[in-house]
Amino acid sequence: MTTGSRPGPARPRIEPLSPDDPLARRMTIGSDRNDGRPLNIFLTLARNEALFKSFGKLGTHLLFEGLLPARQREIVILRIGAVSQSEYEFGQHTVIGRDAGLTAEEIDRLAAPGTAGWSPADAALLRLADELCADDVVSDATWQELATRWNDAELLELLVLAGFYRLVSGMLSSAGVPLEPATPGWPSAAPERRRAPRAGQS
Repeated sequence: MTTGSRPGPARPRIEPLSPDDPLARRMTIGSDRNDGRPLNIFLTLARNEALFKSFGKLGTHLLFEGLLPARQREIVILRIGAVSQSEYEFGQHTVIGRDAGLTAEEIDRLAAPGTAGWSPADAALLRLADELCADDVVSDATWQELATRWNDAELLELLVLAGFYRLVSGMLSSAGVPLEPATPGWPSAAPERRRAPRAGQS
């Protein structure tokens, strides 16, 4: 698992839409976490409206309509965000992860390398995320562990979930999507990582 910081844009490379834009005014997803305003991830993606709509369909399925329990889903997403060094992704899913039952201490540990202190079931999910980010394949040992707990449909969803949030993390960091004022950043105890720009900073 990578722990060192990597270069990233100090300010947005693609400016999010203004919240007053007609498309932005129709957005509601995530606005409950941002004082009623659309989140910057969606305001940025909306620069390509057709892509934004297609992206939203898969993201909505994985978050709200999938087979995976919320806690286990968020373990995978948060670990992918940490390994991919996406502060924005990790911050947004810190909030969602808390709602899914993860403790503050567990969320802090998801930002650090290794699987010490996790149950065997949770550790297998962490290894799935780590191995996909490192090697683009889940090892036989990790797969065998996962297959004792998850059926084929759930295993496929775990793979697509991890892949989707790797894509999201890379897009967020490369486009320089800024953190909203209320969005958490990295845990204070996390290894030094690339920092996302904050909304309103130049």
